[in-house]
Amino acid sequence: MTNSELLLKLLLQLTVILSVCRLVSYIGKRYLGQTEVVGEMLAGIMLGPSLFGMIAPELQKWLFPKAPIIAGISQSFPNPSMSILYALSQVGLIVYMFLVGLELNTELLRTRAKSAGLVSIAGIISPFILGAILAFSLHGGGGLFSPNITIWAAALYMGASMSITAFPMLARILQERGLIKTQLGTLVLAAGSLDDAIAWCLLALVLASIKSSINIAVIAIGGTFLYVLFMWFLGRPILRIFSRWTRRDGEVTVQTLTFVIIVMMLCAYYTDFVGVHAVFGAFVLGTVMPRGHFAESVHRHLEYMTTALLVPIFFVFSGLNTQLGLLNTPQLWLTTIVVIAIAVLGKGLACTLAARKSGERWREAMTVGALMNTRGMMELIILNIGLEQGLITPTLFTIMVIMAIMTTLMCSPLVNFLVIPQKSSDTNSEIL
Repeated sequence: MTNSELLLKLLLQLTVILSVCRLVSYIGKRYLGQTEVVGEMLAGIMLGPSLFGMIAPELQKWLFPKAPIIAGISQSFPNPSMSILYALSQVGLIVYMFLVGLELNTELLRTRAKSAGLVSIAGIISPFILGAILAFSLHGGGGLFSPNITIWAAALYMGASMSITAFPMLARILQERGLIKTQLGTLVLAAGSLDDAIAWCLLALVLASIKSSINIAVIAIGGTFLYVLFMWFLGRPILRIFSRWTRRDGEVTVQTLTFVIIVMMLCAYYTDFVGVHAVFGAFVLGTVMPRGHFAESVHRHLEYMTTALLVPIFFVFSGLNTQLGLLNTPQLWLTTIVVIAIAVLGKGLACTLAARKSGERWREAMTVGALMNTRGMMELIILNIGLEQGLITPTLFTIMVIMAIMTTLMCSPLVNFLVIPQKSSDTNSEIL
């Protein structure tokens, strides 16, 4: 495939992706009360083999090819058009999570650290235990786990995948609801980020167990811990130079923005290199960046292109791998229902009770539980890793994807019901 052909296909892919995302998001928001992010998530499923592939299979395979290009006898390379889409989707996710960190109110975070820790612990321990128990019952039968995976590795992986929170999706739902700068939004963001960091460390333990190497887990956990310490104690004073440049120039210039993007990509590279997803490097960098006019200007320059173009690519790309046709027996659908029930009880209910225990009112606590229960595309990331590493089969992958969709679909109606906006002198607050 020539460069010209790749460009033509990319332009057509982007046209289809953005058109379908806008259409589905509009319908979901206008008639079903869903956020735009849910529409983009569903658009990815619709553009995959589950709908587009059923209606026009040849066209779907041509537009979004999954089969690798084989070179020689022992080498295989991903289809170049999909590799380009994947790279764009990851860049979009990295920039978006940097913007989320940039908006995070760290002063509120300090006042809610105890509550966030309690919610996070409950959101990890309860679903992890229930997921591990479920893995014990599913292992060895039904073709859900790969035959060479031990029951303990299966339990550890299932527990980690049940514990995940869709941190990018959660952040976007909070942003669309105007809650991202509130005390409640800060609590949920802090708890969600802790949950995902712990879940990724658990995943590192799983990969270590199947590769017989504890170094993977040590590097992931230790490397992430050192990165957070460095950024918090040394990175913050160093990064103040961006604020000084902005005051000197009166605005964030192209040169300043370029340096910010360079630092962001380096931080994302580091956390991905040590075994924790790149989004955490970008998010942590955003949290330690200078606030005030600098942060507002950077956010204004990066926001629209990221949310309008790059983030939808991420959601659609992730949804292309779902194959609903694999669930072709009543037993598999029953297993799917059980997985969804365990996910809601283990995550949503546990976080609700933990938030209530930390002093939140019942309405606020239930809002926390509803938001923490959303899995979304971070779940798809951990599921894709499990599929690529040979831990789970495509059937279990599909079951878990349905769970991620259902828990995410539940979130918007529940938040719409629980959140009661009232006029206030503080434009950045909402009373629940």
